[in-house]
Amino acid sequence: MPLVRPESVGLSSAQLTHIDRHLEERYVRPGKISGCQTAVFRRGELAHHSVLGHRDLEREAPTEKDTIYRIYSMTKPITSVALMMLHEEARFSLSDPVHSYLPEFRDLGVYEEGVHPNYVTRPCERAMTIRDVLTHQSGLTYGFQDRTNVDAGYRKAKLGVDIHGPTLADMMNGLAKMPLEFSPGTAWNYSVSTDVCGRLVEVLSGQSLDVFFRERIFAPLGMSDTSFSIPEDKFSRFAANYERAGHKSLRLIDDPMKSAWAGDVTLFSGGGGLLSTTSDYLRFCQMLLGDGTVNGTRLLGPKTLDLMTQNHLEGGLDLAGASVGLFGETPYEGTGFGLGFSVILDPVTGQNVGSPGEYAWGGAASTIFWVDPAEELCVIFMTQLMPSRTFDFRGQLKSIVYGAILPD
Repeated sequence: MPLVRPESVGLSSAQLTHIDRHLEERYVRPGKISGCQTAVFRRGELAHHSVLGHRDLEREAPTEKDTIYRIYSMTKPITSVALMMLHEEARFSLSDPVHSYLPEFRDLGVYEEGVHPNYVTRPCERAMTIRDVLTHQSGLTYGFQDRTNVDAGYRKAKLGVDIHGPTLADMMNGLAKMPLEFSPGTAWNYSVSTDVCGRLVEVLSGQSLDVFFRERIFAPLGMSDTSFSIPEDKFSRFAANYERAGHKSLRLIDDPMKSAWAGDVTLFSGGGGLLSTTSDYLRFCQMLLGDGTVNGTRLLGPKTLDLMTQNHLEGGLDLAGASVGLFGETPYEGTGFGLGFSVILDPVTGQNVGSPGEYAWGGAASTIFWVDPAEELCVIFMTQLMPSRTFDFRGQLKSIVYGAILPD
């Protein structure tokens, strides 16, 4: 997509130069990240797209516009859109129990005491619904939370860890044997819920998740570099993934030439399994900004997208009031959660510059995006640094980008 002069879409060119200055001076040059990309899209045009640093330090390979990244949990909004596409076909209702389609979830219990595999549970107050898994109010968790005896059980059972061999169906069978952290609908906890959504897409559509994504979302939107695995002919475009070592240097944790994403991936994680490029994910965000349609291609109706981007937390609470965990992807105060996205309720409470109704999410390797319908704006940031809480890229980029908006 060609760049336009930022002023033509109501943005200051001078202010946007602070994006690259800030990232170069504070992160790339000091070696805090290997490299990055940032795209700013407003009023139907691409106003800024920059590439900095290296995609692979060991091979001295520079970041390029077609660099492929592990987007981890930025997979979740795509899975949520896929499931809601099936909702528009009347294949399910949000209030339907998950066990109506995944029978293994019929007899779930809530944790009382014990350690894996010897748990004592109590009955759920009600069945887990599809709305619960779309909103992370299911009672499920993540093994990496490292907070309770339940997430310890996830780690011991290695749920969702091996992407070669097991399938989503296998993962669901394992999950159904674990207790819930709370009764569905009574709290919010970031979890493997969106993997359950992915399995629901498979059951409801009769297609594996990779095929559904490819045929119903990626091909129509032209997302040709988004997939659950990396083919050999794209290895040279695949970014290396890093973590911060103890002495604040970068440690390679996934070599793009030897990555787990190469080869025959069988577990299509709707919660975190996709690889993508900035340009591909921008096409997805354009669809969101276009009320479900972009360039004549319709994935969702505007009313469905409006429903997805409202706060669905019980009692209208924000994450600070509903969450039982301490996951740090987004500010909790003033932020709600919809069907697959965090949603800003009150920028002042969250000290989070932006607009009410802005929705977003990010990935474990510090990738982020947000969509602001009020400003006809979306921003995508790609890098590969784990964990995502290491630096506040979202808050810093928001300060710069919103500072660039010109008065009408």
